[in-house]
Amino acid sequence: MLYLEDIKVGDRFVSREYEMKLEEIKQFAQAYDPQEFHLDEDKAEDHPIFQGIAASGWHTAAVTMRLWTECFPIAKGLIGSESSLRWPRPTRPGDRLHVEVEISAITPSKSKNDRAIVSYVTQALNQHGDVLFISTTKIIVFKKETAAA
Repeated sequence: MLYLEDIKVGDRFVSREYEMKLEEIKQFAQAYDPQEFHLDEDKAEDHPIFQGIAASGWHTAAVTMRLWTECFPIAKGLIGSESSLRWPRPTRPGDRLHVEVEISAITPSKSKNDRAIVSYVTQALNQHGDVLFISTTKIIVFKKETAAA
């Protein structure tokens, strides 16, 4: 597990790959984002933007979260305080995603000396290096000496 003392601006973390399967895309969409371009290959082909079935952006975000927790193991968890998300390209069935995280800023708390706000940029890329998801996020990260307290 990583504590505040273990990270610095510029540190990078890279996840394993995760394959987006058609059936999983449809299952997620059926449960959480039931739009035709996530559920029906024929109707998705005629969509003016997607031109084929695409995973829900929230599905891509959920997979990204899973990969974050594996490659960026922050002690006491990834406790978010702010995030901005973009989906520059659709995620397709068969895409093999991996996540790259880079620490962009560390701002010590003004009121609590046991923590800081850590800002980082995350990209989820497919097997071709296309960026499918990008976020800038701020999380709370604790110092080691307070971990046992």
